[in-house]
Amino acid sequence: AGDADTMRRTVGLALEHGVAIGAHPSYPDRDNFGRVDILGVSLQPDQLVGALREQLHRLQDICCASGTRIRHVKPHGALYNRAARDPAVAMLIVQAIANFDDSLLLYGLSGSVMKQVADVAGIRFVSEVFADRTYRPDGSLTPRSEPGALIEEPAVAVAEVLKMVKEGRGETVCLHGDGSHAVEFARMIHEALTDARIRIISPSRG
Repeated sequence: AGDADTMRRTVGLALEHGVAIGAHPSYPDRDNFGRVDILGVSLQPDQLVGALREQLHRLQDICCASGTRIRHVKPHGALYNRAARDPAVAMLIVQAIANFDDSLLLYGLSGSVMKQVADVAGIRFVSEVFADRTYRPDGSLTPRSEPGALIEEPAVAVAEVLKMVKEGRGETVCLHGDGSHAVEFARMIHEALTDARIRIISPSRG
């Protein structure tokens, strides 16, 4: 997501490197980078589907101009966290995807209610785990406002990813690009998964 120029450049890089393209729609709240839950405050539930549809269409238009398409959708920030525990919000996201293109994959928190809602609606769900975030005992992500929410030690990130993948909890791994160690983490995790004989495939092929 972002402005049109950023999206065009990102789509171009994805095509250059053979990377599947996904939309990362959020609450329409640029000031807080989508990391504050505004649903029921400045955004009403009946407005959410339209807001998501608009973001999906923006990226779709850019993809079409480049001769490609969106492959998956992953809600961003506070919307992602809300949908992981709130079936009604998860349903609104699934509804937006189904109305837009029901062949799109939905990426969501492993073990969350998003999977149950997506399964009922016939939308393929991809269970996601996080390399650079810690978890609460209930399986939710530790809020960024709390100490210890971010993993900054590469060895810890690699160990956590291997554990979650081997336990079958994750089909895809999230690594935040704005993290200070993102590139280093990505290289180390890729190497560790390869060494463990865990096959990595593009969702555009799998």
